[in-house]
Amino acid sequence: MTQQEKIDDLKTRLSEFMIRIEELEPEETSVEDIDHLISMLEELENKMNK
Repeated sequence: MTQQEKIDDLKTRLSEFMIRIEELEPEETSVEDIDHLISMLEELENKMNK
């Protein structure tokens, strides 16, 4: 995967993450939802470090 492809992939994943954050309803957000968001961030971090 080229550097540009990695950047494009990270942008896509970050966009997906932001969409999920914006769609969250605080009153309806569960611990599992937060765990999933944290997992997404960790995955982004791992991708950036490669």
